[in-house]
Amino acid sequence: MLDTPEAVIEALRENHDRPHGLQRTVTAEELVEAAGQFEKPDVLVTALLELMTAYEFTGEYRKSPVVFGRLLKLWDESPEEFSEWEAHQVYWRFKWVATSLLHVPEVPLASIHGWVDEMRRRYEKAGHGMQPVAAMRYHVAAHTGVGVADAYDLWVTRPRTELSDCEACETRHLAEHQMREGDDAKALETLRPVLEGAMGCAEEPQMSQALALGALLRTGRLDEARSHHLTGYRRVRGNTGMQSWVGRHLEFCVLSRNEGRGLEILAENRPLFEADGAPLAHLWFLTGVELLLARIVEDGHADTAVAGPPGRNWTAVELLGHVRAEADRLTAAFDARNGTTTVGDSRRWRLAQRPLLDAPLPLGLRTSVARPAAAAAAPVAAPAAAGAASVEIPDDFVALVREARRMATAGHPGDSRLWKRIAERLADGSAVHDDRLGPPELLQAELAEQRAGELAMADRDDEAGVEVRRAAELYARIGMPWQALSSRARALAWANPPADGEDESATGSARLDADGIREALDELLGEARRLETEAPFTGEALGPAEAAAGDDLALERKLAYLAVYYARTYAAYRELGRGDGEPSPAAVERFEACVRALQSEAERLAVPHQVANARQFAADVAGRHGDFARAEAGLRAALKDLEAAGRPWRGSRPRALLAQILMAQDRAAEAVDLLHQAIADAVRYDDADFPMAPTYAMLGHAVSHLGDHAGAVRHLSEAAARFDQSGAPDEAADVRLQLVDVLMRTGQQADAVAILESLVAEETADRLPERMVAQIRLSLARGLRELEEYLPSAEEFLKLADTVSGWKDDAPIRTMVTADTAVALALADRWDAADAAYGRALAAHAEAPNPSLITHMMCEFARLKVDAEGPEGLEAALRHLAEADALVASVPAGTEDFYPWFERGTVHYRRARVLAQAERFEEALAEAEAAVASHGEGGEDGESPRAEATRIAALIEGNALGRFNEAIARLTTAAARCRKAGLPEAAQILDSLREEYMSRLPHGR
Repeated sequence: MLDTPEAVIEALRENHDRPHGLQRTVTAEELVEAAGQFEKPDVLVTALLELMTAYEFTGEYRKSPVVFGRLLKLWDESPEEFSEWEAHQVYWRFKWVATSLLHVPEVPLASIHGWVDEMRRRYEKAGHGMQPVAAMRYHVAAHTGVGVADAYDLWVTRPRTELSDCEACETRHLAEHQMREGDDAKALETLRPVLEGAMGCAEEPQMSQALALGALLRTGRLDEARSHHLTGYRRVRGNTGMQSWVGRHLEFCVLSRNEGRGLEILAENRPLFEADGAPLAHLWFLTGVELLLARIVEDGHADTAVAGPPGRNWTAVELLGHVRAEADRLTAAFDARNGTTTVGDSRRWRLAQRPLLDAPLPLGLRTSVARPAAAAAAPVAAPAAAGAASVEIPDDFVALVREARRMATAGHPGDSRLWKRIAERLADGSAVHDDRLGPPELLQAELAEQRAGELAMADRDDEAGVEVRRAAELYARIGMPWQALSSRARALAWANPPADGEDESATGSARLDADGIREALDELLGEARRLETEAPFTGEALGPAEAAAGDDLALERKLAYLAVYYARTYAAYRELGRGDGEPSPAAVERFEACVRALQSEAERLAVPHQVANARQFAADVAGRHGDFARAEAGLRAALKDLEAAGRPWRGSRPRALLAQILMAQDRAAEAVDLLHQAIADAVRYDDADFPMAPTYAMLGHAVSHLGDHAGAVRHLSEAAARFDQSGAPDEAADVRLQLVDVLMRTGQQADAVAILESLVAEETADRLPERMVAQIRLSLARGLRELEEYLPSAEEFLKLADTVSGWKDDAPIRTMVTADTAVALALADRWDAADAAYGRALAAHAEAPNPSLITHMMCEFARLKVDAEGPEGLEAALRHLAEADALVASVPAGTEDFYPWFERGTVHYRRARVLAQAERFEEALAEAEAAVASHGEGGEDGESPRAEATRIAALIEGNALGRFNEAIARLTTAAARCRKAGLPEAAQILDSLREEYMSRLPHGR
């Protein structure tokens, strides 16, 4: 019942604690109505201020001036009913009203100037400085484009006053002016204190973060742009009062080529399409939407489904038309009101922007809405090496096929792009077979081999086998026995023997078992040797018809012959990896024999790239078994072989493998150089099959070992994006968890939380294993807690608790999660739920004990009870601490990972602080001294918590009990002890408190 002033004030207090949004605004409106019933207007003043705040932070600029009109009337009639703070707010909110009027095009410009004049008159009468008035005149000038330079000078040359905008907001306005002048670098330097967290307010740094995005991209500061997008967007999403800044994030998505992320932001902000209470802010939101949609339509995806105003389905082109019409209407209204084209010019400039990067900036996020642009070109992380030529695709079909064959013979990875184009032209009828290319079956066989390779890379071995066997049949049909032989060998090397108990009839054909594969490959080797005996690989042995082909034909036969040796080696290598245990001695012996045979024959025939292949196989296996010296030597020799072969494009894989070997030996700097070169060469030589995603993941791991955390974030983000592109969600999620770990270790919790939120999105989480989702949710819940977003943290812990409740074989995990959930609910001030979770945690502890964790929970409950309830919470707090004492005492001696001295000291420390808050200082001091003694039992490990307990004892002794001499003596001894223990920061803290107490002693004592 809101029938007394006290009831309304209490309701206002409760509503003030709610987040800004529709519920808070509607309640504020109801409370103004309730406050109007009382004779004294003091409650109404408070209610009107609260309503105006609700309107301001939800972008209801049409309504805010009306509320202020009522408030100003009360001020003129009964200023004595305003508290000192409320009186200050009357003058402060003149600026809110002026801004609101500027945002509404129906308000004449003369009215706005009149309001600023009224603001000046009242400020002068009250004796306030004029800088806020000058600032408001500048905002009007900047909006209209009239008299900007003079208004700017009058603003920035006046000293700040207590009614000036907060320093963070004013800094943003200065930077925005500098950006309009075209000086991005100066603007970013101006924004630096806000972006670095040195200053802020309820609206900052999120506004400045959004403002900075374009400038950061334009100046090449991509790591900062990524971070400010991740952290800044979280603070503005779904907020009607921040819709213009949501538009900036949409703009960023276009400029950084992250259109898929832009569509996701659109889907998360559908209500903003109907948030028209602040027309200028709405225009800038629509401008961001229009820029995104225009880009998508331009890329040829006009019919892509997108999220628009609720109530119907939209395609990109339909929503673009709708948004453009509404934005045009608003722009015309503002320019007509202002009598200038400034608003329209600004909109046109923003819409004319083009992407600033050649490839998408990796954000580290898992985006549930795929980028609709053609193939979303994979990010290029390293520039092509000097002198590298991109693969050119000839228009002439004969030239195209001949170039593909030449590159294939040379083993150049760029041939795949040519074969793909050949297949496309044959399929669409733009090319037909030409007799100059040999029999039609030859090209069919080559294309079948190409398809087989693509299928094998996608781990579709059975389908690859079908294609390569078809190629073998075609080669045999046209009298090319060597090519047929090598294709048959590849088919066997890719073959998978049936698993134990597998129904072979389900595959449509019987499979060879492992013995059968080995025997078939040995038979092919025998056939290859017979063919060599009949026609040695020398020019003299070639027949008359073959002599014209000369060395090329000899090389082709050598390569086909060695391909059989390679296939045997590859099959033996795969066999080593089958099964869960160690390979059999027979499998190891066969592998080593195959490697020796491949290397020996390749050396005899002077084909160094196959020598390199043999060394890579051996090095890989050696590395897996911990023989790093042998692995390293083999890989370095393989790189020399490739150099001798004139095949530098094949160096990326051995370099990446060598980097992995070096990482295992803690040689990260060498590994980083190799990985950079491997990636650069893969890009240079168009090696589409090179495993870019795992290589970037390894590079991120390597540079983090060197302390380059920004580089680690960049490379891990790239790896995650590439795993997404290749359809590997588990691997992408695993890399993102590594990325989150780097971010959290470097204090970038907000960035980490943004990435984790993208991973627990419903569509994404459904694709991942349950336990991985649980790990993600645990990290997210803890990250939100670090950011002091306690209610969202508690919600994540509750979801996690629900998940792990069914894990019957993981009772310790349930104990951990239920205890964390209880604390999270208490932090979120949800005490009924927290107490219930507390009980569940004790029950889980009884099943799977974790005394340290439960003790921490009990101490946290004690702290939070007193924080929430003051002295009234003391009894409950002491009860929790008594339970903690009993728990610590009940733990058997020698329990693993449990240190009684630390836990006893922690409970004493918490009891000291709780009693001090209740002003029971003598008892508090005794508990602090008990904490010091307990931590002293921990030796070196206890020195740091001992120093903190000493600090609390000294604070109680000095500040509460006035015993400065005793406190000084205590601090002197403790600081010396900290220096001896190698804790200079702790010693400095104790010394600072000691010096403060020394200054408070009477002179001479």
